[in-house]
Amino acid sequence: MQGVNKTLSMEFVLLGFSNFPKFQTFLFCIVLLAYIICILGNITIFLLVRTDSSLHVPMYFFISTFTVLEIMFVSVTVPKLLAILIQAKKTISFFGCFMQLYVYSALGETECFLLSLMVFDRHLAISNPLRYSTIMHSRFCYELVVLPWIFGFIISLFPIVETLLLDFCGPNKINHFFCDLAPLQNLACSDPYISKMTTIVAAFISIAMPFFVIVGFYINIIHTVLKIDSKEGKSKAFSTCSSHLIVASLFYGSAIIVYVKPNGSHYDKYLALTYTVVTPLLNPFIYTLRNREVKIALIFSRQLKLARNTF
Repeated sequence: MQGVNKTLSMEFVLLGFSNFPKFQTFLFCIVLLAYIICILGNITIFLLVRTDSSLHVPMYFFISTFTVLEIMFVSVTVPKLLAILIQAKKTISFFGCFMQLYVYSALGETECFLLSLMVFDRHLAISNPLRYSTIMHSRFCYELVVLPWIFGFIISLFPIVETLLLDFCGPNKINHFFCDLAPLQNLACSDPYISKMTTIVAAFISIAMPFFVIVGFYINIIHTVLKIDSKEGKSKAFSTCSSHLIVASLFYGSAIIVYVKPNGSHYDKYLALTYTVVTPLLNPFIYTLRNREVKIALIFSRQLKLARNTF
């Protein structure tokens, strides 16, 4: 019991980017600006999709869900990163660390499943356009969008619990800006083999499998689009997928490297910075600049505001 109490009262030190002491304030300003833009951008898209009737279609319903997920995802890690960049005390409690780890992992895995669901929607729209509206009715869309959340929050539990059961009685410095699985497993006094194997299995199910599903659907989409005779038809079909393809590539590019082989690396925190800060910052711009309907809706909403102000 004494050992358990000692573990539960333990604090971890998040080193973050303390190896660049002269750039802490600069990094704080950059990350804060990126966070604000990310939040405002995603809120704008969400409100636009909800208020503009022309965007009340399955594709934009999934995009609006994705924006909510992005806001939650960045809010789990970025505020703590901002805090350790300007505060001398860079600690996080044992309970707080594992809560952050669970919510972050669950939301990240939910995002993986949601991205695969979004490409399924595009695949259905392109390969079976005549039955698309019949299949993807509103009730079915709501039922589908719940599944990524269920899978994400259940699958992430297993590696978290296995890591929580490890003994933490030695060094408490985490070479990261948030609590992640590999850095915590490397700090454990007990053998983390089962925890690491569970992490690999969970990563394969929630990251690698959705990635293979996305690749498979895109191969089928490309094959279907190439059969379209008109250049205009091909261009329109590809344009509906381009935003999703860019977002998925940015997210999976770094996530697969970190989590499919979770041995822990000095460079993991830099890769993590790309999918926790950089990619969420770019996503609102990608979905607005690459989608003609969203740009039209934005222009229309601005004109409507101007007209109201005039009168």
